[in-house]
Amino acid sequence: MTPPHSEALSPIKIGSRGSALALAQVDAVERHLAEHVPGVTTETVIVATQGDIDKVSPLTEIGGRGVFTNALERELAHGHIDAAVHSAKDLPSQVSHELPIVAFPEREDPRDVLVSRHGVTLAGLPPCPVVGTSSRRREAQIRRLRPDAQIVSLRGNIDTRLRKAFQAEYDAIVLAAAGLSRMGWSSRISEAFPIDVLVPAPGQGALAIQTASQTPVRAVFASLDDPAVSEAVHAERAFLAAIGAGCTMPVGAHVQRTAQG
Repeated sequence: MTPPHSEALSPIKIGSRGSALALAQVDAVERHLAEHVPGVTTETVIVATQGDIDKVSPLTEIGGRGVFTNALERELAHGHIDAAVHSAKDLPSQVSHELPIVAFPEREDPRDVLVSRHGVTLAGLPPCPVVGTSSRRREAQIRRLRPDAQIVSLRGNIDTRLRKAFQAEYDAIVLAAAGLSRMGWSSRISEAFPIDVLVPAPGQGALAIQTASQTPVRAVFASLDDPAVSEAVHAERAFLAAIGAGCTMPVGAHVQRTAQG
């Protein structure tokens, strides 16, 4: 699909959450866009989501999946923005036909990682360690690996969570490698969990671009799709949809290509 000329589209309004990580993700998309559509200009529109406004309540109490995306979808539906950039794992397994996901442009390391003030692995943490996470999926898997762990709810943007990781009330936190990588903070990782040890969330590490179905920018952003990433993430999301998993189910899924393809 050939994208329209940039002169007919600029400036393109891209919706994003206001966190440093979300803005870094938009920057990545804008770099891809500049490579595919030379001369295009963009404007970032900050949209506060329910998950950004309520940074205290557990995600399962305020709606789980969708709390970081619903407000962006509303802005998209009303035409206030031309596209929205999401972390793919934040999107519900079913999206409206009027607001399709048109591209999965890139995927960082999909693994979960441990960050600890002790600088050790999960196995090396002190007895009965206090481990922070807001994910029931991570909680269930960490309890299997360290039955003595005390899991506490941990909300906030990635920089907030990292600060807490080095406070005395926590022994470690568990979060996605992708966020640390995009922020240039991978050196803070104490342990990266193999995929088959701590299974990631469907879509973890991937970016997703959403547009309205009837808009000229759909073709522009569709040209950014990475087929290998798209194939894997679509399969993971299809699995999530097939089992009817919602925010209360600790489900992980990850597609890996074999050497044979």
